[in-house]
Amino acid sequence: MTDKINDLLRRVAEFSPRTAADVEEFRIRILGKKGELNALMEEFKSVAPELKRELGQQLNKLKSAALERINALREEAQAAAADSAATLDDPTRPGTAAALGTRHPISLVRNQIVEVFARLGYTVAEGPEIEDDWHVFSALNFPPEHPARDMQDTFFIEKNPDVLLRTHTSSIQVRTMTQQKPPIRVICPGRVFRNEAISYRAHCIFHQIEGLYVDEGVTFADLKQSLLYFAREVFGETARIRMRPSYFPFTEPSAEVDVSCNLCGGKGCNVCKGTGWLEIMGCGMVDPNVLESCGIDSKKYSGFAFGMGIERIAMLKYGVKDLRLYFENDVRFLRQFESAL
Repeated sequence: MTDKINDLLRRVAEFSPRTAADVEEFRIRILGKKGELNALMEEFKSVAPELKRELGQQLNKLKSAALERINALREEAQAAAADSAATLDDPTRPGTAAALGTRHPISLVRNQIVEVFARLGYTVAEGPEIEDDWHVFSALNFPPEHPARDMQDTFFIEKNPDVLLRTHTSSIQVRTMTQQKPPIRVICPGRVFRNEAISYRAHCIFHQIEGLYVDEGVTFADLKQSLLYFAREVFGETARIRMRPSYFPFTEPSAEVDVSCNLCGGKGCNVCKGTGWLEIMGCGMVDPNVLESCGIDSKKYSGFAFGMGIERIAMLKYGVKDLRLYFENDVRFLRQFESAL
């Protein structure tokens, strides 16, 4: 029994708790009703009478040492907790720097495009996302039977078929031309909506940025040189563009613009479909009918317009091969752009 008493005395002396909860748990284990000290007291009842005096003294010494040690540890834990609370409440202590986030890659590319065209004298124009038929279609020379007016391509407001979610930011160009006299040189960024299936190459919500320049003597050569300047500013001095004849109701002549694919270096990949080129925008000279519908004399003024998807530009610039990543808010994806601020 003496060995058990000495072993318990050693453990009491060596006990080193981390918290007040550890001290309380140790107290219950040693001094509780079912604790080790009570177990020794029960064993003490059966020892020989000649040993009771000596063992009783040892048990009393053990109990006193355990109480003294536990009380001291409890006071130390309470003092440490008070110091910690005082430190937390101290307004003069050094603060912890909050983790900084980053702009979304779409915002980064949007800002860069705006900056590039700002150097050419363009200002930013904005308009509502919920538009009417005239600003989105009629003023832009879309005939009544045009497929873009079909609900399979456009989100219309059910209770009012004349109200819809804009399918392009060209509606901002219409608003600008009806409110401002030439010369007009604006860039129109914004979110647009189309009734399309979501895939790695397309989404029902995406971001566009369109440009408009209207003045006397504006030519297609001015358009081409502006877009070449844009491509080299965004994708590097080695970037090349090509223009393919196309058709848009609001421009004539019209063209699709391709830029050399920097994901594969022009060798061909699944994004550029093996061609080495990636379509980035449509463009053309503003149709005289559009100018006239907006109150601008088409015999005196001419102009060009262009429009591109910001997601497609970001895909080329950052090597992102799936447009859906821009909308998933995956922190692991977004953290890759922290250095791009």
